[in-house]
Amino acid sequence: MARPTVLVASDLDRTLIYSAAALALTMPDARAPRLLCVEVHENKPLSYMTETAAGLLTELGDAAVFVPTTTRTRKQYQRINLPGPVPKYAICTNGGQLLVDGVPDPDWHDVVTGRLADECAPLDEVQDHLAETADPVWLRKQRVAEDLFVYLVVERGLLPEAWVKELAVWAENRGWTVSLQGRKLYAVPKPLTKSAAMREVARRTGAGLTLAAGDSLLDADLLLAADRGWRPGHGELADAEWAAPAVAALSERGVLAGERILREFLRGVREGQGGSLSTAVDHPLLTNNG
Repeated sequence: MARPTVLVASDLDRTLIYSAAALALTMPDARAPRLLCVEVHENKPLSYMTETAAGLLTELGDAAVFVPTTTRTRKQYQRINLPGPVPKYAICTNGGQLLVDGVPDPDWHDVVTGRLADECAPLDEVQDHLAETADPVWLRKQRVAEDLFVYLVVERGLLPEAWVKELAVWAENRGWTVSLQGRKLYAVPKPLTKSAAMREVARRTGAGLTLAAGDSLLDADLLLAADRGWRPGHGELADAEWAAPAVAALSERGVLAGERILREFLRGVREGQGGSLSTAVDHPLLTNNG
């Protein structure tokens, strides 16, 4: 009898993979976990996960339909070299692009762009507003992601909180949402969601159970749409003390939170498949970070 299909949709940055600044290695140096570099940008290492997490992700890729689910553009996503089987599906640009075997699905893109045209203010209007109101004192870059949304790279310590709140109200009235993640401030159309793309992958794969994880406000819809979800002890959702009935708030922060999330995914897959999955989730070599 075939095991039920479980779909695991996970955010990447600060959920499964971490920059050096986000690792949160608070333990003594001699007890720090060994790290695997999973992204290189401009010839420099950029993102990491623990070696233990790499083993867990490899196992997860064999046991479930693992779908990387990110706000990154396709180009930014393709810099990442995750361990384990290459995912058949990936969700990029906050749900605007659905990759199938690495190739964007044109039908999905047409559905998304049609909804954006019908339901929210055009991208040009938002770009113009940001250009007019952003202060060069704290603005470092303004970028457009695949003609779908816009983000600013800012000097976080100089960014006025009042300006962010005013922008959020302005965007809300035009069908957009604002999210501040580290040094990046995102303005994203409300219909552009990770959850919609996850549902489409679940439909195509016939998944009977969906699991998800994420750390930012842009992940909230994904967590709410999944049957079960997890958020780490850091990030926008943790700072806002965001909670939902089927979403577990973990205490771990930094790169060790990624490890914990993968263990929870594997437990969820095992339970969803009736306990038939033989997993190394509790193997001593995978749980010891020393």
